[in-house]
Amino acid sequence: MDFARRLGVQRLGIAHCVGLMQEAKAARDIFRAGGFEVFTVCCKAGSIPKEAVGLHDAEKVRPGQFEAMCSPVGQAALLAKAGTGLNVVIGLCVGHDSIFFMHSKAPATVLVAKDRVLGHNPVAALYTSHSYYKRLTTPTGTTGISDRANDR
Repeated sequence: MDFARRLGVQRLGIAHCVGLMQEAKAARDIFRAGGFEVFTVCCKAGSIPKEAVGLHDAEKVRPGQFEAMCSPVGQAALLAKAGTGLNVVIGLCVGHDSIFFMHSKAPATVLVAKDRVLGHNPVAALYTSHSYYKRLTTPTGTTGISDRANDR
């Protein structure tokens, strides 16, 4: 919020994943309490069916049911239409976040990085890279046993 104030921004946008609606609502309430006008856009905005891009029913997460595509370009367009001066990303998928950034008319920042495995706290893998996630620091195809020749 301090950054937005320094920019002179009054309207904030929140682009969020459908799976983080409660988190987006909490952020919206905090931003509003901070004196901002807030516009939120869910990733499924527009409700474009996955079949519209050629996905077959059997390829969907829940075959036989309606599934909407995510629309990071649409999210950026809707927030631009709302006149937001700073956009905040909450849990957009990797790739969708990049597309959103490419199309956002306002500067954008990340409040929550999506990481379902670590409870949307991907830095936990870095904190535990010396212990629990040590395997992540081992090059693919090696035994994981230190070899001074390979460490150089």
